[in-house]
Parts: sequence; structure tokens; C-alpha cells
Amino acid sequence: MTAYQAAHRPIGTGTGAAIVRFTNVSATACVLRGHPTVAGAANGSPQHSVPLAVTRKGTASAVRVAPGGKAWLKLTFVQVQGEGDGYCVSGATPSVFPTLVVGLPGAGSHQVALDDGQFAECDNKVTATAVLS
Repeated sequence: MTAYQAAHRPIGTGTGAAIVRFTNVSATACVLRGHPTVAGAANGSPQHSVPLAVTRKGTASAVRVAPGGKAWLKLTFVQVQGEGDGYCVSGATPSVFPTLVVGLPGAGSHQVALDDGQFAECDNKVTATAVLS
């Protein structure tokens, strides 16, 4: 699993939106399905992870991923505003996570880092698409 900033994301200074890409590294096809669970990972310990409230977007269906094939989903965060440490429109303190733990039904949970920075968000909320081919 890899993650990178999405080309189309909300205006602001945080991550805004990220693409999480799954690559099948096995010799057989696999099936991914559904919307993810998402938690901000902190301090390398599962007890310190912060579950994010996920708003589901789109219809979930089974996606067959051939060996070497890829599937993806998009995560859109409540954007951090301003410069420097930024601020949340809601008045909450922005959160920054070096990695996320992304889970899919029947596929377990996996930790992923953003390829060019850290995940920044407000309000511990994320909108997530279902897995797409």
C-alpha cells in the first residue's frame, strides 16, 4: 500500500486529500471491497492511534486485483487552514499524523505513510471512497 497527495483537493494548507493505492504482490488474484476504516497512527503504538470518523462516498463493490494489479481509494480530510501550524475552522486543534492505519473488510489493516509529507486534518473526520479499480 502506498499513499500520495491527490491532484484535486480542498483549498488549505493540510493534506486535503490523499490517494491510497493497493498493489497485489502475490501470485494469485485477490478481491478488495468496501469502504475503509481509518486511524491516525501516532508514536508507533496501536494504543495511541486516533480513529477517524469515516463518511462513505460511492457504492461499494468487489474489485478483483490481478497479480501485479492495482486498486485505490481516495481519502478527503477536513482541511487545515492558514499558514504555519494552521487552524481548524471548527476551532479544534489540527492533527498531524506521520502514518495512517487503513483497514478494508476481509483484507485487514495496514499502516501507510504519505510519500511527500504527513497527514494533516481537522476534526478527526475523513470522507472515503470505496475501493475502485
